Amino acid sequence: MKIKTLIIDDEQPARDLIKHYLKQYPEIGICGEFQDGFSGAKAIQEMKPDLVFLDVQMPKLTGFELLELLEDPPLIIFSTAFDQFAIRAFEMSAVDYLLKPYSSDRFGQAVQKVMAKLQEKPTKETNVQAVLSAMEEKPELLQRIAVKNRHKIDVIPVSEIQFVEAADDYVMIHTADKNVLKEKTMKYMETHLDPEQFIRIHRSYIVHVNFIARLELYEKESYVVVLKNGKILKASLTGYKVLKQMLKL
Repeated sequence: MKIKTLIIDDEQPARDLIKHYLKQYPEIGICGEFQDGFSGAKAIQEMKPDLVFLDVQMPKLTGFELLELLEDPPLIIFSTAFDQFAIRAFEMSAVDYLLKPYSSDRFGQAVQKVMAKLQEKPTKETNVQAVLSAMEEKPELLQRIAVKNRHKIDVIPVSEIQFVEAADDYVMIHTADKNVLKEKTMKYMETHLDPEQFIRIHRSYIVHVNFIARLELYEKESYVVVLKNGKILKASLTGYKVLKQMLKL
């Protein structure tokens, strides 16, 4: 059986190049090509491919955001013009990372890695060195958050997030008009949200300072943060001190 393959890239020349190189590999069958993350994510869920050639920077939904929405992602070969995303790509267990422009030989190396992977027993091993390297890097700050919501995908600009709340193995993201669950930890959100805008005020809350109306003393050495919409959040003593310093109160 052929290796069922999708190509997701917003640039037609890039998709054409991949198709041209794949002519050398009759065992790989292209079952579709897509130019944005939304249609690509839908196609992956419906078509269940074995392999996806995936761009990183695309309109509407990036390659990384797309992968976060998938419960059982296929093998991924990233194809991009930006080398700064390589560590994160391997963190997400990509098979390979092709930096545009790449040669036929370099493309062939990536394909051979796919062949080897398909012959292995399924595992969830990660690239240990890549993860260790990533831990030493400054985390990439989020600009938007993609959340799978039933049969649609919500893309929430970080500027619209009023606060983030712990919810067991998830976080609840609160905006003015919706509350959505995201399968991330509070630690992840704390390290990937802009510290100039978001403060961890409590083990259960991270708040956007632009939505704070005031701080209030609840009882002795116990404080609450009142948001502009009237929502009241608990603040630990440490969180209160950090917030007070940031707001210069």
